[in-house]
Amino acid sequence: MEVKISKQVQHILNASFVEAEKRRHGFITPEHILYIMLQNKEILNLLDSCDANVQYIQDKLSAFLQERIPPLAGNEPLQTIGFKNVINSTVMHCAAAEKPELEAGDILVSLLEAKENHCSYFLQKSGLDKLKLLDAIVANSHQAGTESAETRPKQNFLEQYTTNLTEMAKNGRFDVLIGREEELERTIQILCRRYKNNPLHVGDPGVGKTALTEGLAQKIVRNEVPDFLTGFTILSLNITSLVAGTKYRGDFEERIKNITQELEQKDKLILFIDEIHTIIGAGSTSGSNMDASNLLKPLFASGKIRCIGTTTYSEYNRIFEKDRALSRRFQKIDILEPSETQTVEILKGLKPQYEAYHSVTYTDSALEKAVTLAKQFIPERRLPDKAIDVIDEAGAFMRLHKQDYASNVIDEPIIEKIVAKTARIPEISVTSTEKDKLQSLENTLLSQIFGQDAAISTIVKAVKRSRAGFRVPEKNVANFLFAGPTGVGKTELAKKLAENLGMPLIRFDMSEYQEKHTVSRLIGSPPGYVGFEEGGLLTDAVRKEPNSVVLLDEIEKAHSDIYNILLQIMDYATLTDNQGKKADFRNTILIMTSNAGARDINKQAIGFGEKSLNTGAIQDAVKSVFSPEFVNRLDGIIPFNQLSSEIIDKITRNEIAKLSAQLLQKNVVIEATPACIKLISQKGYSPEFGARNISRTIEELLSTTLADEVLFGRLASGGKAVCGAKNGKITIKYEPYTVK
Repeated sequence: MEVKISKQVQHILNASFVEAEKRRHGFITPEHILYIMLQNKEILNLLDSCDANVQYIQDKLSAFLQERIPPLAGNEPLQTIGFKNVINSTVMHCAAAEKPELEAGDILVSLLEAKENHCSYFLQKSGLDKLKLLDAIVANSHQAGTESAETRPKQNFLEQYTTNLTEMAKNGRFDVLIGREEELERTIQILCRRYKNNPLHVGDPGVGKTALTEGLAQKIVRNEVPDFLTGFTILSLNITSLVAGTKYRGDFEERIKNITQELEQKDKLILFIDEIHTIIGAGSTSGSNMDASNLLKPLFASGKIRCIGTTTYSEYNRIFEKDRALSRRFQKIDILEPSETQTVEILKGLKPQYEAYHSVTYTDSALEKAVTLAKQFIPERRLPDKAIDVIDEAGAFMRLHKQDYASNVIDEPIIEKIVAKTARIPEISVTSTEKDKLQSLENTLLSQIFGQDAAISTIVKAVKRSRAGFRVPEKNVANFLFAGPTGVGKTELAKKLAENLGMPLIRFDMSEYQEKHTVSRLIGSPPGYVGFEEGGLLTDAVRKEPNSVVLLDEIEKAHSDIYNILLQIMDYATLTDNQGKKADFRNTILIMTSNAGARDINKQAIGFGEKSLNTGAIQDAVKSVFSPEFVNRLDGIIPFNQLSSEIIDKITRNEIAKLSAQLLQKNVVIEATPACIKLISQKGYSPEFGARNISRTIEELLSTTLADEVLFGRLASGGKAVCGAKNGKITIKYEPYTVK
C-alpha cells in the first residue's frame, strides 16, 4: 500500500540535510536524523516516558558528529547506505502494519533496531527498551486521536455532499415547471406510500426528468403538496464528490455510513440522486461488491428516507434493471417526450426568464418556429431541451449582434439562422427563400446533366412534393433507384442534386459490402464482437448529417441481407444500430444506383447507342435482382437513357469548357472546333463504359500537350490555342491573344 510521509518527518529529514551542510559534512547519516529528532519536544517526551537517558544520547551524538564524519568533498552531502536503510525499513514496517502515514516515532524504532549503527548503540546504552518505546508510541497516538476528536468540530456530511433543492427553490433559482401534471401527481403518490416510496424517473435525455424534481421542490415551498409532504426538504446527493478523495480502503464506506446516519436522524427528508445508475459500482474496489448501491439498499428499503432517482432508458436497461434487489425498491415512472404543442407552452412559460436574462423580446411565432424546426432538423435530441437551447442561443446571438438589428425582438428569421447553424445545414434549407431554389432546380440540373431529362424531371417533382408537405411525416423525402448502363450520369446526378439542394452527400460504394458479415459495418457489430462500441458507418453518418443525400452506389453488388435493413429506412425512415439507438432518416433522400439489365441493352446498341433504351427491360432486370418487397417500397425506378451522339458532343464541350476555365488563370484561351469535339467524343465514348473516359481522353489528347507549352513553350506568356482535328489526330494552332 502507499505510505505517506508526515509533515513532521519531512521537516526532520530536511533539517538533517541542512545540519550536514552547516557542519560541512560529506555525508548524511542516521546520526544526523537522531540529532535533529532530539530537538523535537514530542520525541523528548517519548524518550522520557521510556526512562531513557536523553543527556547521554545528546553528548555521544555531538562528539560523534564533530569527530567521525568526513568533510564535504562535492557540492552537497551524499546519503549513506545506513541512512537509506533506515528510511526504507521504516516505510516497509508502516506498509506491513497498514499504517497510512510515516511518523517520527516510526523512524525512532528503526534507528533502535538498526544493526552496525552508532544510533542503535547510543539508544540502547541510554536504557531505551524497544517494547516500552512501542507501547509509548501507541499510547501517544491514541491520546492524540482522542484529543483531536474532542477538539475537532463535528463534520456535517449532508452539507458537504448534498445540495438543498428546497432552499434553491425558495431563492428562485429554478425555472417554472410547465405541464407534467400526471407525472408529478404519480411522483407525489409514490412518495406518500409506507414502503417502496422511491420514485424513479426514466426517460430520454432532455425530456425534463431533473426539472420534475425541481418543480416538486417549488410546490413544497409554495405549500401546493398534500399535508403529508408539507415541510419536506429535498437534498440532491452528489456521487462524484462522495467518491472523490477516497484513496484508502474503508474511506468511501465511512462516508456513506456517516451520511446514512445523518439521514436517519432527520425527519421529512427526500433524497434526490440524478443519474442514479452511477451509484452501481461507485466506490467499489477490485474483488469487492461493496459499492454505493449495496450500502444504500437498506436505507431505500426501510421507507424512512424517500429517494427520487433519474436515469435514461439506455442506462436503466443496461445497468440499473440488472440489479434486481435495487430496482425492486423503486417505482418506475416513464417521462415521455412532450408534444410540439406542449413544448410551445413550456417555452411560453420560460419566456420571461430568458427575456430578462438576454434583454430581448421573443415573439410567439418565434417560439413556435423554434419547436417546429428543432423537431425537424435536430432529430437526434429530444423536446423540450433542444427547443430551449434554440431560443437560448438566439438570445445570445442577439446580444452579440444587436448593432446589426433595429430592435431586440427575436423573430422567425433569427430562429431559422440559429437552427441552420446548430444542425450544420445551409440557412437556405430552413428558410422560405428555399422556394426560389426549388423553382429553378430542374433547369439547373438540366444544364449540368445531359441526356437524362426524364430522370431529372421525375426526381425534381418528388422533391417538390416532399417540400410542399405532400408526404407521410414518418417517411423520408424520397427513395429512388437509378437504373441504367454505366457512365450515363447516375452517380453524377446524385452529386449535383445534393450540391444544388445544399445538402451533404453520404456515399457508400456497395461493392465493399458483398459478404454477409459486412452488414455489421453499416449498423455496428453485435455484442461480443470487435467494434461493438463504435456504432455503424451508416447510422453514425446520418446522425451526424440528418439532412443529407444518401447514395448507395452499385447496390446490386451488395449482399442480399443489406436489402433487408434498407426496408426499415424506406418504410419508417429509421434504422436501429447495434446498441438499440435509432437513426432518423426523415430528412434524407435515399438514392441507389444499379447497372441491372445494362448488359442486355448494350447488346442492342450500335455506334453511339439508341436515343433511348427499353425501360421495360430495365424494370424486368430490377425485379429479377431485388425482392418484391424491396421494389414495392421504392418511390420510383428511374431508367437512365444511353447517350446519343449529340449528348456526347455536349458532354465533351462541357469538359473542354472546364479545362478552358482552368487555363484562363494562366492567360490562355482554348477554342475547340467541331471536328476536334467529334474526334474526342468518338475516342472517349463507348457503349460499354459510357462517357466516363471523355475527361481522360481530353487529358491525353489536349492537356498533356498544352502543359508543355504553358510551362516552357509558346503559351508561357499566355495566348490562344485553337484545337482542331485532321486525319484522326488532334491539331493545335497557337496564336497570340490578350485575355480581356
